[in-house]
Parts: sequence; structure tokens; C-alpha cells
Amino acid sequence: MRVRSLLLAVPIAAVLMTLALGRAEAHAVLLEAVPTPGSTVAGPDVAFALRYNARIDHERSSVMLIGPDGSEKKIDLVTEGVRPEVMRGDLTKLAPGKYRLRWQVLAVDGHITRGDVEFSVRAP
Repeated sequence: MRVRSLLLAVPIAAVLMTLALGRAEAHAVLLEAVPTPGSTVAGPDVAFALRYNARIDHERSSVMLIGPDGSEKKIDLVTEGVRPEVMRGDLTKLAPGKYRLRWQVLAVDGHITRGDVEFSVRAP
């Protein structure tokens, strides 16, 4: 009886593990960021682009700019002419210092992913 239970449990466990792996792969993973993490860029105006491994829902995704003083500002995203796996926007009037783009994306399959991209701005 125990052998029969074990033989039945192994395929069930394999199916459950496959389903769990499929769900993990469905999350939108950040593949590329401009500015690149840890980089220093010339200010005061900086364009950013975040590219993911999956299509994202632009209307339900967001980017916040966290300034050197910890202040937060929601950034308007550019959507016209932007590929479905990219978020793009413009940051203006940035003073020199360390900044963070805090992003949250909703993949079109319904999974939410969050993360930060840190960069510094220097005077032009």
C-alpha cells in the first residue's frame, strides 16, 4: 500500500512543481533600465525607460521618483508609441543628488511586480 501511495504522490508533486514554476515565470521581470542602476547622469532633465520580459498593463502600472530628501512624486508615463513591455517617462528639473525610480507593474496575466532603480544626477 505504501509503495502504491508513493508512486501516486511523485507524479502529483511533479505537476504541482511545474505549475508553481509556470507562475513564477509569469511575473514581469525588469530586463533593462535607462538610466542603468548605479549610474550617474547629467541633469537637470533625464529620460527613463524600463524594459520587462513581458507585456505590461500601462494603465495599472506606475513609477514614483524618490528624491535625495526622500520626497516622492508620481511620474506620468509616456504611452504613445511605446512597446508593450516598456515603461517610459521624462524627469525634469532634477537637482544633483541620488534618486530612485520605484516601479510597480501589472503584467497582462495579472501578476504584480515591484522594484527600484537607483541612480545619481550631476550638474550639467
